[in-house]
Amino acid sequence: MRLKKLVLVLAALMMVASIAACGSSGQSGGNDEASPKKSEEAQKDVAAKKDETSKKDGKAGEKKKPKIEVPEDKTLGLSIPKLDKNFENLPTGPGDNTQLLTNNAAVHIRYPTKSGKMATGWPWQKFSNVYFAGHVEGYEGTPSYKAFDGLKTLENGDEIIVSDSTGKEYTYEVYEAKIVPPTEVEVLNPVPGKKIVTLQTCEIVNVDADGNPDYSNTERFIVRAEIKDSGA
Repeated sequence: MRLKKLVLVLAALMMVASIAACGSSGQSGGNDEASPKKSEEAQKDVAAKKDETSKKDGKAGEKKKPKIEVPEDKTLGLSIPKLDKNFENLPTGPGDNTQLLTNNAAVHIRYPTKSGKMATGWPWQKFSNVYFAGHVEGYEGTPSYKAFDGLKTLENGDEIIVSDSTGKEYTYEVYEAKIVPPTEVEVLNPVPGKKIVTLQTCEIVNVDADGNPDYSNTERFIVRAEIKDSGA
C-alpha cells in the first residue's frame, strides 16, 4: 500500500515537472517568435539610418555653386590694349545722358526692358552684356574727346579688359563688329549662353562750323567680345 502511494506520488511529481518544462518551452517559443520581429525592426532602423547618412553624405558631396562676389563700389574700369586705352572710374547711367557721356571717357550703360528688368549687366554676373558707350569724336577739352577713336580697327581675337573696384579683371576676346541703327536697342540685351562686353560708339559724326559734333541720328558701331578669363 505504501509502495503504491509512493508510486502515485512519484508519478504526480513527474507530471508537474513535465508541465513546468512545457511551460518553460512555451515561453521560450514565445521569445523565439518575438525575436525575428525585433530583429526585423532593428534591421529597418539600421537601414533608415544608413539611408539618412547617405543622403547627408550626398548633400555634403554636392558641389556648391560659387557665390557671386558683388563689390560694394560698382565703379568699373575699361582697358583696350590694342588701342593703348585705359579708362578708370567709369560711371554707370542711362545712354541718353549727354552730360554724363561728355564728362567721362565712357559710361557703363544700364538699360531697362519694358518689364523693368535690366537688359545690360555687370561683369561678375554669369550671363551678362556689360555695355559701354563712348564718343568717337567727343568734345575737345573733356574726357570724352576721341575716347573710342580707333574702335573700328579691333579684330577678332583682340582683348578687351573690364576691371571692378576690387582690382579683379575680366578678359574678353572680340568676336563681332557691326553697324546698327540708333533705334536697334536689342543690342543692349544679353546674348543667350554668353558672357560678353559690348563697346558702342558713333559710326559717322557730322561736325558743325564751331566744331560741335552732331550725334542726334548717327548709326552706331558696336564691338562685342566674349569672356576669356575672369582673373584671380
